[in-house]
Amino acid sequence: MITVAVVDDDRMMLDGLRSWLASGARLRLLAAVATVDALLAGPGRAADVVLLDLVLRDSSAPEDNVRRLRAAGSRVLVISTVADRARIVAVVAAGADGYLTKDHDLDTLVAAVETVAGGGTAHSPELAFAWAHDTRPDRPRLAPRERQVLLDYASGLTLKATARRARISPNTAKYYLDQVKEKYRRAGRPTYTKTDLARRVREDGLDG
Repeated sequence: MITVAVVDDDRMMLDGLRSWLASGARLRLLAAVATVDALLAGPGRAADVVLLDLVLRDSSAPEDNVRRLRAAGSRVLVISTVADRARIVAVVAAGADGYLTKDHDLDTLVAAVETVAGGGTAHSPELAFAWAHDTRPDRPRLAPRERQVLLDYASGLTLKATARRARISPNTAKYYLDQVKEKYRRAGRPTYTKTDLARRVREDGLDG
């Protein structure tokens, strides 16, 4: 059973989500509130996954909302009525685990929540489109081979296994990883360890 909380200031959406989630056997709703403050002050703060509306009427910054929820220990699936490209990229870079527009059906929502709860990223056409048009200056432009080596190594493979998959020598694989790290350093996002590399993959949607 996955515990879920919802932060959305649209009462109709809240009522709909309450009804949807109450009818499901795999998810249990802990709270449905209008602000992140309200969520963190109540039982919803213990939710495995929080469904967070992208833009709330309290003028809170979407990226800050994501960071606060992640700091409280929840994974975050952002939902919205519109595909706002810049904001989608910003919230995922801040730590959101996926993005869906609200016109998806319940089965898609449940599948996304399960993916997020399991530690994955909930991809969607809207998220893929946002990443494809991401022009932030702090996102390095990686060559295809650099990206391949980064993805394989960050996924948990050893350097030797990464090299074997790419059909290159371990020294060459290390060279590509060093190039990736240097590009992130120049972009103002120093990256030293395998954990750092995995974080950059997630932040920049490179596994999408």
